[in-house]
Amino acid sequence: MFRFSRPLCIAFAFLTATAVPGFFSGVNAAPSDTKADLYVSPDGKDDAAGTRDNPCSISAAQRRIGEKTAVQRVVLLGGNYYFYRTLEFSGDNAHAVKWEADAAGAPVVFSGGRPLRLRWEASPDRPGVFQATVPANVSPFDQLFVNDRLQVLARFPNYDPKARYLNGTSADATSRKRVAQWKNPKGGFVHALHRGHWGDMHYEITGKSADGDLQLQGGWGNNRPEYGPHKDIRFVEGVFEELDAPGEWFFDAAAKTLYFFPPKDVDLATASVVVPQLETIVRLEGTKERRVRGISLIGIVFKHSLRTFIKKREPLQRSDWCVYRGGAVFFKNTEDCAIINATFDTLGGNAVFVNNRNSRVSIYGSYFHDIGANGVAFVGDPAAARSPLFHYSKTQRFEEMDKALGPKGDNFPADCHVEECLFTRIGRIEKQSAAIDIDLSQRIRVTHCTVANVPRAGINIGSGTWGGHRIEHSDVFDTVRETGDHGSFNSWGRDRFWYPDGNKTTNRLVAKDPTLPFWDAIEPTSLHHNRWRCDHGWDIDLDDGSSNYIITNNLCLGGGIKLREGYRRTVENNVTINNGFHPHAWFVNSDDIVRKNIFFLSYMPRGGMQIPKWGKELDYNFLHVPKAREVTPAKELQKHSKQDKHSIAADALFRAPKKGDFRVTDDSPALKIGFNNFSMNDFGVTLPHLRALAPRVKFPTVKGVVSPAVSVTNEDFHGAKVRSITNLTDRSAAGLMEDKGVLVVANATQSTLLSNYGVQDNDVILAWGTTAITDLASLRAAAKKTPAPASIDIWRTQHPQKLRAKTPPRP
Repeated sequence: MFRFSRPLCIAFAFLTATAVPGFFSGVNAAPSDTKADLYVSPDGKDDAAGTRDNPCSISAAQRRIGEKTAVQRVVLLGGNYYFYRTLEFSGDNAHAVKWEADAAGAPVVFSGGRPLRLRWEASPDRPGVFQATVPANVSPFDQLFVNDRLQVLARFPNYDPKARYLNGTSADATSRKRVAQWKNPKGGFVHALHRGHWGDMHYEITGKSADGDLQLQGGWGNNRPEYGPHKDIRFVEGVFEELDAPGEWFFDAAAKTLYFFPPKDVDLATASVVVPQLETIVRLEGTKERRVRGISLIGIVFKHSLRTFIKKREPLQRSDWCVYRGGAVFFKNTEDCAIINATFDTLGGNAVFVNNRNSRVSIYGSYFHDIGANGVAFVGDPAAARSPLFHYSKTQRFEEMDKALGPKGDNFPADCHVEECLFTRIGRIEKQSAAIDIDLSQRIRVTHCTVANVPRAGINIGSGTWGGHRIEHSDVFDTVRETGDHGSFNSWGRDRFWYPDGNKTTNRLVAKDPTLPFWDAIEPTSLHHNRWRCDHGWDIDLDDGSSNYIITNNLCLGGGIKLREGYRRTVENNVTINNGFHPHAWFVNSDDIVRKNIFFLSYMPRGGMQIPKWGKELDYNFLHVPKAREVTPAKELQKHSKQDKHSIAADALFRAPKKGDFRVTDDSPALKIGFNNFSMNDFGVTLPHLRALAPRVKFPTVKGVVSPAVSVTNEDFHGAKVRSITNLTDRSAAGLMEDKGVLVVANATQSTLLSNYGVQDNDVILAWGTTAITDLASLRAAAKKTPAPASIDIWRTQHPQKLRAKTPPRP
């Protein structure tokens, strides 16, 4: 039976997963009255008839659906529905019912908040601040909406919308000097980027110690917590003494007193005030035996949910991520359910969470903006994975591994899709997030979506389990704005075959059984006909272990394409503007294919690419050389790959690059090596109402000189080839936290000095004796001062190590 929690207002509609795009053509049409319709309104009565003139309540509609199978549609009349309990749909109702907003009426808003009527008075000791008593039955809240605008929880440093990180940060945020100004900071929060910029970390303040330091709990929302928070990129919020700027507020839960510093344009005498009270506004949850089937929610605006960052602590296998299984709309054990033409507006946590067993869930034509965490997350049950591990450094003996193919059972999302959706300003609070996150799932399709302005990846696939995903016709840009070492598309696949020891174990095991990498990634994942731009990383970033990918017809406008350790990746018929192809740390016999692409730059190999042969085939690629009149062999590509026999270099002759049209002309030499033009004007959302709201990607100026994206020079250090770590490419390949240290590129074993410590190629020297090493100049100076220290510190396979001299230094 459906259970009701008092609603706000919006419309739902039914969609089957087998529907074709034409099914949605009538979504915005005003419903026509039929005897199978029930009408509800925000102030509808339980005993009302349920007609347009006499609408009933949502709870009454749910009850009648359980009693009267003839009901096919519930029409939601316009207005605000404030839910004091989550609106729940359970598997007790097996009927497919449309919950559809009345398109002819006012917007329907489902709110997880509560409107407050407050008596404001000036604070006696804080100029500009007003205070009001909140009713006793209002639970603590962590967001405040005044006149439908989100206000700022009191913080230091003050909110700065132009700041690169976290809307303003300061190394002084947690200093003893500042903490001394706070009488009782308990209940506040410290937010920081991860030390390696790989995400963020959140801590709740539990008090102050006797010596004046903050007492904290948390940090568990990032699955690489051992490296800790960044020492400079941090801020504090929810501390009363930091209430000092217009738009800031603070709630004293014990005294039930709300303090607010209103902006000049807010008149508190007439202002509306709403505070969130729910994490989940709508829950569709059945059981394995009785799933929720055929429920569609159409045209609803979802607003005012609580933040959940401090509850995010479940690790997602060996990824860097943790997850909180919750969202404004939550699916579990459902089939053929849908969200259509909805708006998700300024929510505190995940907007939509598709949890564990769900089949053919559809998200169509919806607008997601200012979301606290993920836009849409598909996350399955770790118990469905075979021999799962839950931290980057964890390994298992091959003999003890479950060697069966694919998942155990079906407790994961499968055959779901997100289509024609717009995502902007996602990850407002949680930076380890994405517009669309896919983990422990199978055959998720993302098509014609636009993603812009996100702190990390726009679309993220967090494991190889179990593949079959299709990312198509989408437009993803303005990404990786706050974190680092990611791309507009980011993935990893630290599945059963993957070992974090510099490829040694994996190379050995796969040589014995070449099927091992595909025990989890059992179906290929396709990235086809998308436009990507990332100015702070890679456009497409396939990280550790990502395997079984087909990457075709993608236009990359910024960071190029990176493939790290993995197997059977095909990169074909893509265009990378002002960039190229980045192979990092490939396995031996990886079976990768890179062909018929247009690159602007030569290959940029990093981290262990000194293998006998790169992949299966690198050939028939085109190196764009502006204004080159002659077609010549692509020697810059051949130099690195030792392949590319048929690859050529010349001017690609793009049609209209200033307008973003990177198709080549009919007489382009690129066509001779097998490159095929693909359309350049149909990426992203095509629905008119969303296209009008969508930001536009900026097309880069095509550079006239071909040069490496990152210029590096190797130098000699006692017989070894080395260079300073000065760029993201080297830092990423080594898995470092920051651009510091000296990378040993080659000939470590031939260096008498370095071999005495057991230094290997691809190690990074971090300390020489007791002297920290920042670059090659500091290493030379330290070695001159102390030619043979007792030990040195290095970084190897993403872990620090101390190496002691095999032959002790002479006294």
